[in-house]
Amino acid sequence: MNVNIGTTVLIAIFAFIILAIGAGISFYIGKKQNTDEDWMVGGRKLPLYVIAFTQYATAVGGGVLVAHVGISYAWGLSVFWYELFVAIGMLAIAAFAGRLHKAKFSTIPEIIGRSFGNSKLLLLLAAIAVIVVPFGWLATQFVAFAGLFSEVTGIPQTPLILAMALISLVVVLPGGLASVAWSDFLFGVFMIVISVVIGAYAIHTAGGFGQIAANVPSDIISIPEGFGAAGAMTILLWAFSILPGTLTNQMYYQRIFAARTAKEARVGIYFSAAMIIFAGFYALAIGLAVRSMNPNLGVDGREGAAGWFLTLLPPWLLALYGAFLMATIVSTTGSALQSVVANMVFDLRRNFMSEQRQAKISMVSVSRWATVIVTLAAAALAIVFPRALDWLVATYAYSASILAVPLIAAMLRRKSAPAPAAVALSSMIAGLVGCAGAHLIGTPIPYAIFGILASILGYVVALIVVRQKEPVTVA
Repeated sequence: MNVNIGTTVLIAIFAFIILAIGAGISFYIGKKQNTDEDWMVGGRKLPLYVIAFTQYATAVGGGVLVAHVGISYAWGLSVFWYELFVAIGMLAIAAFAGRLHKAKFSTIPEIIGRSFGNSKLLLLLAAIAVIVVPFGWLATQFVAFAGLFSEVTGIPQTPLILAMALISLVVVLPGGLASVAWSDFLFGVFMIVISVVIGAYAIHTAGGFGQIAANVPSDIISIPEGFGAAGAMTILLWAFSILPGTLTNQMYYQRIFAARTAKEARVGIYFSAAMIIFAGFYALAIGLAVRSMNPNLGVDGREGAAGWFLTLLPPWLLALYGAFLMATIVSTTGSALQSVVANMVFDLRRNFMSEQRQAKISMVSVSRWATVIVTLAAAALAIVFPRALDWLVATYAYSASILAVPLIAAMLRRKSAPAPAAVALSSMIAGLVGCAGAHLIGTPIPYAIFGILASILGYVVALIVVRQKEPVTVA
């Protein structure tokens, strides 16, 4: 893509304006955040509209900008399955919002710990399993940002990854989750508005709905055929990859913990699920418009659709689109970064540090230092291993295999007395072994499926063994 210096400067100005406003909000909110609970869960006082937009902005990142546009390019209406599975997963979490909010949790390992006992090994394994997903997101978003902006500006990817790492720090450092959530509100509103503008421009450039419908294969846009264009097996594999990953994604839970009331937490998810489906329309509009104008990319070259679309934009719109990309990715990196640090400081610190020692150290200060370290680590790995999708698939599969069964069991439990930690540990270890085994074999089926099945088996067997060892009460 040929890029002149004027366009690059224009993109930089637009991106700077939106990010400066986001950073200003982050610093303003951060000044009011002084306690550990403020950093971890926004003081548990985030309003409904912030909950809705931060859930949406967290879920919609580089994947929608690149991969989902590519899915739409190749298989049309099938793109909605991706968004639908995320929405279903979030709605399932919403069903537990009342109980989760009332219990005043801070992290997923805390949910599991209260239900199965605070075994150090259990909490350690749960914390590591929770951390890998947002850490994978962080590295993935760095790569997605660098790839797209390198295409737009001609700047090499390494300095772009470092720039995004620095911007993410600016969003998170002032006030933890509160700063991230309020800046997400701004970015989320901006993303919705610009999605409409960019989608309308794509349809207009392609000659309108009629011209697009005439140019693209009818089997990818007709109803119901278009919804199955990706193939039943591919859609099934998406379901088994996305649903467990969504159910075990701590970032969605944190925003339930941070809401003012359980009702607002639940309603916020409803609104965010609707906006996630709307993101599917954005991907559909761009993907089909590009397919109509340039069918030569083919199914194998579908991930080039978003980049090719950039070549059509006039400088002013390219600059606006650049700011949109920046806001979309920063909102996800900020959330992922804060989630990783929350587990490192809250869960891991409880495992390896005495209560007296913990009392002497400010958790907020430790969190800020951990934020810098995690950002540098993710940026370094993104530079060395820039294959974004590999990160996403691997982290989702292992985390879901380890966490899904004990987490759902913990949320379903109504008894206050904890179950034996051995049951949850057996389930988690079996899930890890099952997932790793399938990964090593190289099965074409998502290895999370094997991991979750093994985890269920491990849970049931351990529960039977524990109950057989329980002493018999004589009446």
